[in-house]
Amino acid sequence: MFAKKTLAAILSTLCAGAAFAQVPAGYPADYQKIIDGAKKEGKVVIYSATDSKAAAFLVKDFNALYPGISVEYNDMNSTEVYNRFISEVAAGGTTADVMWSSAMDLQMKLASEGYALKYRSVEVSKIPAWAVWDDTAYGTTFEPAAIVYNKRLVDAKEVPQTHADFAKLITQPKFKDKVTTYDIEKSGLGFMFMTQDAKENAQFAALEAGFGVAKVRVQSSTGTMLERISSGENLLGYNMLGSYALVRAKTDPSIGVVLPKDYTLILSRVQFINKAAKNINAAKLWTDYLLSQRGQTVVANGAKLFAIRADVTGETTSADLIKQIGAANVKPIPVHPVILQYLEPTKRMAFLKNWKDTAGKK
Repeated sequence: MFAKKTLAAILSTLCAGAAFAQVPAGYPADYQKIIDGAKKEGKVVIYSATDSKAAAFLVKDFNALYPGISVEYNDMNSTEVYNRFISEVAAGGTTADVMWSSAMDLQMKLASEGYALKYRSVEVSKIPAWAVWDDTAYGTTFEPAAIVYNKRLVDAKEVPQTHADFAKLITQPKFKDKVTTYDIEKSGLGFMFMTQDAKENAQFAALEAGFGVAKVRVQSSTGTMLERISSGENLLGYNMLGSYALVRAKTDPSIGVVLPKDYTLILSRVQFINKAAKNINAAKLWTDYLLSQRGQTVVANGAKLFAIRADVTGETTSADLIKQIGAANVKPIPVHPVILQYLEPTKRMAFLKNWKDTAGKK
């Protein structure tokens, strides 16, 4: 069984002799120029919304493959990633070489406004077409938006299986002050998930009303929500990152996870190279690594973020998730400017106002 294989063994199989090979197998010979350029630069600076604990597996393996290039990894929430980059660019100071964030819409805003370098990765043919925009922005993961619940305090018969079930359940007195989700004013990821729900869910108004009855509690991070659900302070969590929740559920008997059966939104962490990157070759090297079979194997079996490539095996892969949910119910959010609709200032303010008035956030 796959579980008996160690990550080290898998990587050894994928890239036997990688320490001695300058250009990865299957890459064009002139790729050596990128590697040599990256070695001269000596580092790559990454701004990311991926937890350092998960990213550490990728950083360690990248360092093993390219020992002469250090990774300066900066972990922030998704809104901070965007704001810090914009502020530093405006001030003319040093900023990230690579932007990697779960707030797909904020990433696409930057890419479509000209901040991203057009770079056709050598791995592009292995990535789904919906996850690549203009050889500029790349989706790197395949992560579900999940409903999370406390298994000790929520009866099995109560556990919602669809968005409609959830909207109805949270109107019950038992769940008043016991429901949590992202603070969509502070979390770029939370805002994007909620606006995508508004597009997919014909009964979204009922969901918002349900949040209002429940006096929803909001947080800026998945980790905080998981802690509060595990302790029983909250009983239900909505639109939580399924990648983090499913990993927690394996070791925490209090955590239960539902991938909604009517539709499950799929997030893909978007990465692009800063057009004005100081370490541009190292940034290209990191991008190709993250999209490669080797990098995606670490995404799946080390970072546990669900690999987007179909040729990667393991429990946290797109293929495994599609089997669980069903292809018809998987709703990937496209890596495309079409998702920017609600970032238009007037629409964003109107959406947030309606959320405050209806959901009655606390």
